[in-house]
Formats: sequence, structure tokens, C-alpha cells
Amino acid sequence: MVQKQLKASSAKSDKNILKEILKISEEIHNIADIDILLDKILLEVRHFTNAEGGSIFMVEDDKLRMSYTQNDLIFAGNPAARYKYQNQEIPFDEKSIAGATVKQGKILEFKDVYKMSADCGCNFNSDFDRASGYRTKSMISIPLKSVRNRVIGVMQIINAKSPEGKIITFNEQDELFISYFANDAATAIEKAKLTRSMVLRMLKMVEFRDPKETGEHVNRMGAYSVEIYQKWAQKRGFPEELIRRFKDKLRIASMLHDVGKVAISDQILKKPGKLEPEEFDKMKMHSIYGFRLFSQKESELDAMAAEIALTHHEKWDGSGYPGKMDDYLTCEAVAAGNGKKETEIPITGRIAAVADVYDALISKRVYKDAWQEDRVLEYMKQSAGTHFDPEVVEAFFDIYDVIKAIRGQYNDEGAG
Repeated sequence: MVQKQLKASSAKSDKNILKEILKISEEIHNIADIDILLDKILLEVRHFTNAEGGSIFMVEDDKLRMSYTQNDLIFAGNPAARYKYQNQEIPFDEKSIAGATVKQGKILEFKDVYKMSADCGCNFNSDFDRASGYRTKSMISIPLKSVRNRVIGVMQIINAKSPEGKIITFNEQDELFISYFANDAATAIEKAKLTRSMVLRMLKMVEFRDPKETGEHVNRMGAYSVEIYQKWAQKRGFPEELIRRFKDKLRIASMLHDVGKVAISDQILKKPGKLEPEEFDKMKMHSIYGFRLFSQKESELDAMAAEIALTHHEKWDGSGYPGKMDDYLTCEAVAAGNGKKETEIPITGRIAAVADVYDALISKRVYKDAWQEDRVLEYMKQSAGTHFDPEVVEAFFDIYDVIKAIRGQYNDEGAG
């Protein structure tokens, strides 16, 4: 990873900068999930420029949507605050800095956004600063161009800092690195967007079949799971880069947790009331059907998706399903009374179980009203050690402010 100390060192040659870019580019092109990718891109650019914060806006029709944001000063002690700003939209015109960057298709740089030249033809929106008490000063705004030279987004990096922590202007070396890196980053973003689009299209088929599986539910599942995993892994001292790589696969795989429901009959899926025991036994097979969809395991993502689909209904005390079986590819029923228990269940399944049950209880469904939040939280606590891994539940409560922020961002009608 590019080190912050670069700011204090002598200017690097184009050759050395290119080596840094090639190293980072290899890493970002191996990231499948769009959110994890944007996080990685911002982190690397900010490390190189020693910048305090940054955001990435994506072009969507006639608007720009803030897709990811980082800020060491504001979010370090309050990670949930990031979700407050993500997905905000601004008009696609030259009045804003991001809009002007898209329209002009070139890098815009400002020593102080409150004292910008009239030549820009744009204005700095100070709403964020006023609301947060922050002071944006130096900024570099970069168009992200596809291989067809189409601007697909804008990356803004703010408040470059000296080694002493003073806010300074971005220098020529910063601009050179970002110029080299931006187009390659745009290519990786387009690929990750295509992956997300394909996943959501697959999940839309499940939603058509099962009215309980909404798009917002699977987005929440992905976000809950990676945040819970990050806290769980950090408490065990896992390296941050290892955590990031795992989260990349986990987010998508957890979104696909119930994809096996496409093989369940409408008579069961769309029944508004409680399922009869024999109907529930057939419903349980969705975990095995989901496993079978990814059983070829041609990639790490396939392997994790198969693992989560198979195990997210197992319980810590061994009373879950589908249980331990010799062959999940040929079985016609779940293994009654032979559930996996404790660490026989992979950590992916244990995390997905917490995320899925929490979201199911606190959200309205066609067959039930949403539970009150205090009732849901009490259930989660009481179920630690029986249904759930106690350490995963602990991680869940450690970041509950983030969980609530995610629920607010990916809200649907009837969320609790």
C-alpha cells in the first residue's frame, strides 16, 4: 500500500509512479463488489496524496449519486455517519463542482473551494460543511472515463495534508498519479457495476417468485454481513487487507443467500399464512438448492455463495437445517435432527444467520408485521448461544449504530 510518508519525500519519477499504479491496479481489478472497490480506490488515492477525505459520484441518467465517501476526521469516531451521506443525489449540471467535472471532462483543482475562480463556472456547496462543522479547503475533482472515453463518474479528493497535519494544496505529483490511475479505476468500476447488475438481476428473479425477498432486503443483508464481519475480524486482529478481500466476496455471496428459493413451488413461497410442517420441510430445501446453483465452485465467490446458501439456517446449538449429509447434490430432503453446530458452521453462515434473522424480524412481511426494535434486540440477545454464535452477536451489538444506518439507507415500506 502506498504510504503517507510519500508527501514528505522527494518527487518520484514517472516510472516509480507507474509501478505504484500497476501494483494497485492489479489489486482493484481482482475486486468483484462495487462498494468494496470504491472503498479501496478512495483509500489508495488518499494514501498517496495524504488527503483527509474523498467521495465518488456515479453518473446515473440526469443525476450524480454519491456512491461512496470517506473522511478521517468525521467518520473515524462515527462510522455510521457515512451512510447518512451515501446515495445523496445532485443535479447533473455545471453549477456543482462534480457536475462541472463531468461536463468539462477534465481535472479541476482548487486551493480553497471557498475562494474559487469564476473561470470554473461552478460553486462549492457548503451544506455538508455547515451540517458537520467540517472545513473543506483544498480539492481535486477527477472525471472517471470509460474505455470509450465516456465519463461514468467523478472522484473528489479533499484536504491534502502535510506531514505536520496542515491542510495544503495538491501538488503536480498528486495530479500525475491520479491522472494515470483514474482511467484504470474507471474500467474496474464498470466491471464491478456489471457484476452487481447481474447479481441483482438474478435476485430479481427470486423477488418475482417470493414477495418476501425484496431488493432492499438483499442490499441490507450484504451491508449488514460485511460490517459484522469487519468488527468480528478486527477484534481478532486480522490484517485490514485480508478483511477487505474477504468482505469483497462476502457482500455478494450474502446477497445470494436465498437464491435457492427459485426452485420452491409458488404454492409454498406465496402462501400468506404459516406453513404446515410438511410444507416447511419442502421450504427448507431452498438451502440445498442454493448450494447446488454454485456447487461447481469455479471461483472463490461461487464457493462462498454455496457455503452461505447451505448454512445460513444452521444454528449454534445444532437444531438448524439442512444438517450434515453425505451428498447435498442428490438428497431429496433435509437431514432431520442432524444439524451442524458451533464452529462446524462456517463463519460466513453464522454471520448471515444473524443478519437474516434480524432483518426478517424488524421488517414487515406479507405474513407478519414488523416487530418493535426493543423486542428484536432482546430476541437477538436471548438467542446468543442457541440460535447464534455469541461472538457474532457481540460484534452485531458493537456496531448497532451502523446497522441502523444501513437500515435507513436501504429502507423499504414497512421497515421497522
